[in-house]
Amino acid sequence: MSSAIAIPSFTAYTGNRDPRVHISMQEQLQAAVSRYQKQVDYLELRLDQSESTSISFRGAQLDAIDRSFSLSGGIRACHKGGWSFVTFNGVEELNDRIEEAISQAKLVGTETTSLAPVETIQDYVKLEIKRDPRGVSLDEKRRIVEEYNRLLLEFDPRIQTTSASLGDRAGISYFVNSQGSCIVQEKLSISGGFGAIARGEGGIVRQGYESFYSRSDFNDVVGIEDRIRSAAERAIRQLEAKPVKGGQHTVVLDPYLAGVFIHEAFGHLSEADFVYENPRMQELLVLGKPLGIEQLNVVDDATIPGLPGSLKYDDEGVPAQRKYLIKDGILSQRLHSRETAGKMHEAPTGNARALNAAYPPIVRMTNTGIEAGEHTFEEMIKDIEEGVYAVRMLGGQTNGEMFTFSAAEGYNIRNGKIAEPVSDVTLSGNVFQTLKDIEAIGNDSVYLNGGCGKGGQMPLAVSVGGPHLRIKNVVVGGR
Repeated sequence: MSSAIAIPSFTAYTGNRDPRVHISMQEQLQAAVSRYQKQVDYLELRLDQSESTSISFRGAQLDAIDRSFSLSGGIRACHKGGWSFVTFNGVEELNDRIEEAISQAKLVGTETTSLAPVETIQDYVKLEIKRDPRGVSLDEKRRIVEEYNRLLLEFDPRIQTTSASLGDRAGISYFVNSQGSCIVQEKLSISGGFGAIARGEGGIVRQGYESFYSRSDFNDVVGIEDRIRSAAERAIRQLEAKPVKGGQHTVVLDPYLAGVFIHEAFGHLSEADFVYENPRMQELLVLGKPLGIEQLNVVDDATIPGLPGSLKYDDEGVPAQRKYLIKDGILSQRLHSRETAGKMHEAPTGNARALNAAYPPIVRMTNTGIEAGEHTFEEMIKDIEEGVYAVRMLGGQTNGEMFTFSAAEGYNIRNGKIAEPVSDVTLSGNVFQTLKDIEAIGNDSVYLNGGCGKGGQMPLAVSVGGPHLRIKNVVVGGR
């Protein structure tokens, strides 16, 4: 085992009732791995310690105020290709749980362990925090949420109810494996969500939603009244919308919907565990294959500072990277864990992620988006005689290469101008055909925060990004 790294004072209670008895968490985990590492092909320990608060309103009523402290841990062992995963919530039970994980791995292992090689890393990742939410009282946090909720409730008499929430989580995570890595990372997330539901004539119901995320500063929550009101504005605006005319249309997606589209319809297809287990996808997703127009570049980039999906190391201790999933229209990379990279004889990409230490790492996206192109929004719509402008996402589903999304807002495009709002905009198609049907890529790419679900782990912090996209022959369904 490599020598210990220098870590600021952060200790854990070991179970002894005497609070003076504390030992270094890093030393405990390293000692435990060293004790058992020769019994299996691979062994890793992950542990998260955190404290969090959350406050929510539903309508005019305070729904919940919570404050919690947690310790969660997970052990993965691999022997002859067989994996086991065991959780623990107290370091006093660590040795018993490791022995359990090793025993289970030996029961199922019958092949060869295949993990892509990575460098051994010893590192402490410290956050630069401007205003720490742990120094903000629950009462101040409640007042902030209550005021934003009031803005939504009083925006318009047609607003029937609202939802408002603010949460923060701060902590530290440990990763130690049998190959000599020991990584400690400070973590902080501050997030909020604000929704408004409006009711119009004839019982029509529409909704608007706005969210925010910060990795470093509680003051990012302060002074965002205009953003909060925008949720109510969208809900009210859609009350006047008429159902869209169904059929094939030229469609322009706003950056948010473009980002969600590339995440859901293509990003999940790029996750190597899905490809490895799916013979049809192996045929469709051969590296080097043209997938879209030459101007199309799709990235998954965990190195962008400050975004929800940003990280220095993934949950297998692999450094974060910027990957081109599609480069100049050509499929160039996919997303990997160490196991999928080893099995597919490709390089690991730093995309093994878990919701927390109580879950095993699986292949996940980070910040996934389309790079900006050359066209202004005005250039993209100026020659569209009749089309649809789709804004944000209300919901959707994917099934292999097929997708269906519902836009939160829609507008007709008529004679090169944005016209009246339309409702019930659903977009359907085949992702591979749609990538080829992109006609123009905007010059205004932005990233927005989101939460992704997979394998029972939801919501994992991610970002989706993109510019405006113009796509021909999109099947648009209305009411």
